[in-house]
Amino acid sequence: MTTRTVLDGAEISRALTRISHEIIEANKGVADLVLVGIPTRGSMLARRIAEIISRIEGVDVPVGSLDTTMYRDDLAQHPTRAPHPTDMPMSVDGVTVVLVDDVLFSGRTVRAALDALGDHGRPKAVRLAALIDRGHRELPIRADYIGKNLPSSRDERISVKLTEHDGEDSVTISGGTREAGESA
Repeated sequence: MTTRTVLDGAEISRALTRISHEIIEANKGVADLVLVGIPTRGSMLARRIAEIISRIEGVDVPVGSLDTTMYRDDLAQHPTRAPHPTDMPMSVDGVTVVLVDDVLFSGRTVRAALDALGDHGRPKAVRLAALIDRGHRELPIRADYIGKNLPSSRDERISVKLTEHDGEDSVTISGGTREAGESA
């Protein structure tokens, strides 16, 4: 099984800077903006985006973390999921919420996040930022802000590593059924 790096630390940093600028532009500033990460790495990415926005705009954007475990539609198949703490230190009523996740795949985690978010209020709008969009959607969900589109086969594995959790920043892809020497 081969593994290749598709984003290194500098490329992740540039992607997050671009996403941050896109969020500011689309929101026409940072007024009434809240970032909400989907644990684990989505929460870390949300904090990084908030730091970048703060450097650009000189304003701190509220950041929360939203556990989706009990809202998932696959609990019967994966009942041992360990819940992550939800940390929503702000109201989401009437604001634009940007959900942040590391990899957008089937869309089921985002659907669960939308359900969980509804328990915390009624946002004016909800947007989605993903570091990696790998395709294979099972639900009609798309990201508004994408670090990198990475078409992949279902049997490939995308791994996002972040310094805060893994000691390094990288995105790798491994597995698949390609023969050696066959191009992507």
